[in-house]
Amino acid sequence: MGANLLSVAARTLAASVFWGLQAHATEVDVAIVFAVDISSSIDPALADLQREGHAAALTSPEIVSAIARNYLGCISVAYFEWSSPGRGQNVLPWTRICGPEDAEAAALVIRDKGDTGFSRRGRGGTSVSSAIDVGSLLLDQFPGKAAQKVIDISANGENNDGLPVHESRLKAIAKGYTINAIAIPAQDENPDYRLATYFTDNVIGGPQAFVITPRDTGDYVAALRRKLVTEISLNADPYPPSEN
Repeated sequence: MGANLLSVAARTLAASVFWGLQAHATEVDVAIVFAVDISSSIDPALADLQREGHAAALTSPEIVSAIARNYLGCISVAYFEWSSPGRGQNVLPWTRICGPEDAEAAALVIRDKGDTGFSRRGRGGTSVSSAIDVGSLLLDQFPGKAAQKVIDISANGENNDGLPVHESRLKAIAKGYTINAIAIPAQDENPDYRLATYFTDNVIGGPQAFVITPRDTGDYVAALRRKLVTEISLNADPYPPSEN
């Protein structure tokens, strides 16, 4: 897909969350875009892990407490799912979270509308570049003010579709955005070149960027919580995840 068509695809997906922007035009500590992989390699178990993992992490006491301790006590989040360029869906438009009730409401939308992984035909490849482009556009359109803006990628594979990831990464970083990632390793992952290494070398970037890898599928929610606490806690020294 050419660069122009990719741009159109990114803008089309981003436009689907624009309807919720005006209601949340305010200041927050951090604006986070959750960009979640739903490519053909994501089976129902992994889809459930990501969908339920994000919902559970958002509503966890650690995250609610981290939000409350910050300068303004509010964050804003959006959640979209991606695969090949032009193939994706909006799940949660920009939503302001200032307490447990807001977090529960956002989690409910993610659980109800998030991909289940059962209809995998025709999804195509893993375009991390497209995920960054759409995430960057959503942050461009964020109507309020945020002390930090983050693209938060969850994926189980390298960029193998669409534009090269390097260009998308550099454009997002140039805007002052941070790209963080949670890399979901395969059970037979090559010990000499981990997926986390690929993300560190090619995907993440910007202020205090990091990648985290769950120890196993049971650690995904805990890993997400650790990552979100780091992203949200602007008034504390950032701490690197031990899995790096």
